[in-house]
Amino acid sequence: QVQLVESGGGLVQAGGSLRLSCAASGRTFSNYGMGWFRQAPGKEREFVAAIDWSGRTTSYAGSVKGRFAVSRDNAKNTVYLQMNSLKAEDTAVYYCAGNLVGAAYRSAGNYDDWGQGTQVTVSS
Repeated sequence: QVQLVESGGGLVQAGGSLRLSCAASGRTFSNYGMGWFRQAPGKEREFVAAIDWSGRTTSYAGSVKGRFAVSRDNAKNTVYLQMNSLKAEDTAVYYCAGNLVGAAYRSAGNYDDWGQGTQVTVSS
């Protein structure tokens, strides 16, 4: 099991940027595929972005492609989500998750470990 702690959330105006971080401890982080998901009030959790263990393969939801970028630093046991051109509809709790297969999965069911989430609020 890997322990995941998200940070970097907050309140930002529409059009602004935030960078979320997810710090991992426990098992070997570099073996894990990592994903970002979000859940808005009254809505189901949805996929945002994912990155494989090597960082060479990434995947994005259509709603964030071109605005968000996922990256990782295995030396720092951290995965990042750079969010630009934020919109009010990006408001949600953002979660990072890890899978032992090491792939950039899009489905939440493929992830083994989850963080507690960080709130992102975009004001219009």
